[in-house]
Amino acid sequence: MTRTAREVVDDALRTLAPGSGTVRLVPEIAAGRAPRAAVGAFALEQHHVITSDRRSFAHLAERAAAGRQPLVADFFDHLARGEDVALERLGPLATACGLDGAAVRAHEPRAGCQAYPAYAAWLALCAEPVDVVVALSANFAAWGQYCATVGLALREHYGFDDTACGFFDFFAAPDPEGAQRALAAAGSGLAGGRLSEPLAHRYGRLLQDYEAMFWETLARTPDP
Repeated sequence: MTRTAREVVDDALRTLAPGSGTVRLVPEIAAGRAPRAAVGAFALEQHHVITSDRRSFAHLAERAAAGRQPLVADFFDHLARGEDVALERLGPLATACGLDGAAVRAHEPRAGCQAYPAYAAWLALCAEPVDVVVALSANFAAWGQYCATVGLALREHYGFDDTACGFFDFFAAPDPEGAQRALAAAGSGLAGGRLSEPLAHRYGRLLQDYEAMFWETLARTPDP
């Protein structure tokens, strides 16, 4: 029986959803128990994550366009533009954490936090772009939930204002345009015989594992 794009994406969302307790730092922040330094470390590491991911998404868009997959290219173009917005909103978060531009430039990224963008870069070079669409759709669903929880907790327990939480609000907000582009891309991949669900799930599983590694590394940030 022929699978629809909606069935493929929904199956990935269901299969790849992280279990409870997978990420321990988020509930710690939600309860106000995490050190403020971990939030600052998040901002520092995300500067490197976002700049890397933007290049990866742009490269995936270029590969998809070259492979005559315009709907897949549209999806990654949308993601790349979103990373520009995220980078703009990261500045106020860093400022709220007491970090200036010099601190951002001087920060030495940690391997556990940068494994995710390193793998995203590998996907940009080696994976079929439409498979990455499905993998990222599942990962972004979990990421959005984490951001919603953290954004609320930073207001309630850490005294951050709306501007400082703008980064988290951006990713927590629904993205109907992105969801529609993902479905269109997956549909084109199915129609063209390019989409491999087993590979998409493999990529999505690894992205979720590297996502968990990112948060676990932050959880080990000492409170000065």
